[in-house]
Amino acid sequence: MANNDYSHITADGLWHNNIILKQSLALCPLLAVTGSATNGLGLGLATTVVMVASNMLTSMAKGIISKAVRIPANIIIIASLVTLIDVMLNAWLHPLHKVLGLFIPLIVTNCAILGRVESFASKASVLPAMVDGLAMGLGFTWVLTVLGGIREIIGSGTLFANASLLLGQHFAFLETTVIHDYRGLLLVILPPGGFLVLGAVLALKQKTSLWLQQRKAVAAAVSGGAS
Repeated sequence: MANNDYSHITADGLWHNNIILKQSLALCPLLAVTGSATNGLGLGLATTVVMVASNMLTSMAKGIISKAVRIPANIIIIASLVTLIDVMLNAWLHPLHKVLGLFIPLIVTNCAILGRVESFASKASVLPAMVDGLAMGLGFTWVLTVLGGIREIIGSGTLFANASLLLGQHFAFLETTVIHDYRGLLLVILPPGGFLVLGAVLALKQKTSLWLQQRKAVAAAVSGGAS
């Protein structure tokens, strides 16, 4: 795949080479914060910003940083960006920072970010590197949000609780009570429940990929027979 093949870069990030569903990376923050859809969305968006910016800066600096110090230099870039995001969240979204604050610094140790910086951004030009960071970040975000939503509904009967803390009062309508008078299922909110829901989502993803491959093969066979 060429580095400027944006459709493939986007498809890889969102589905085919998804950080969680394909690469099985960043599982610690996944299990830690997806007790609700809002927490998953918040950490996913913060991680996406770091991935886009770190890919951009790494691509811009690849010509002036030698291979001997490239990894330490990339870690410094990522750590600086995470610190900036942490401070900004604390200043402008303090209630959400109180929930996610423990996990924001851990974005530095997210091996998915360093992996994309090393495997893609350090070899690509600036625009493809930024597109890759955006696609991988959004792929990470939608999985966190979906898992958070499933765990939140089964675990507490709500969806997007406290969304207004993340997105503002205009998005308070997202805060929904899906199951009224529901006592909740604590296991799903705890990390073991995260493993169970993640396993179900992985199985569904694999099933969907096989179905899409079969449809593509049938379409190719029909097309070949017609010609």
